[in-house]
Amino acid sequence: MRDDELLAEIRDQGDYKDQQEAHAVLDAVLSVLASRITSSEAADLASQLPSPLDQALRDPNGASGESFDLAEFHRRVEERTGRGPHTAERDATAVLSTLPAAVSAGQVRHLVTQLPDDFAALFNRQEARP
Repeated sequence: MRDDELLAEIRDQGDYKDQQEAHAVLDAVLSVLASRITSSEAADLASQLPSPLDQALRDPNGASGESFDLAEFHRRVEERTGRGPHTAERDATAVLSTLPAAVSAGQVRHLVTQLPDDFAALFNRQEARP
């Protein structure tokens, strides 16, 4: 998937005014995701995303494998975007629900298994981990 196609999908999912807003939200959500997963997982995910949309995952100071729950994930997205809590939930879902169209199913599966079960819904995956 090309970068403009991915941004268009995010724009539609989040009902953003343009692709610039979608790109800002993408960067915020992927930055928070990078802090939640390991650096190797962030690199694997980044390798499947079109450049320059992969940059938030490639920040050497970003990926750390911190352990935090979904509520904290949303709080950090809210902090990065400067938007309200309900908007942060929408932003996280708009970005993460588009990933299955942009990266391999195996990558999404692997990513979801690295996160708490309640994150699966963000990827439009309602099932629990195996």
